Amino acid sequence: MELALVTPAIWWLLLCTKVFALVDCVRRKPYDFEMAGTLPKNVWLIILPLAIFVDIIWRNPIGILPLAGTVAALVYLAQTRGSGY
Repeated sequence: MELALVTPAIWWLLLCTKVFALVDCVRRKPYDFEMAGTLPKNVWLIILPLAIFVDIIWRNPIGILPLAGTVAALVYLAQTRGSGY
């Protein structure tokens, strides 16, 4: 019974993380990505919505594709927000 409550909570948390990363990406200037030394903004604007789409379709936070999307969102956040640009 407890697992039935934990899995949706984890799914929502990870989905919110991906949406936060996408909103942050949309708001940043392309120059910020160059300064942070990460992928260009256009690439992130493809990866992050795909991650959200896969998450909504699978609705399972432990699947391989949703996990890959979560890793992508966390990498984005670490590289751009963590860089200070």
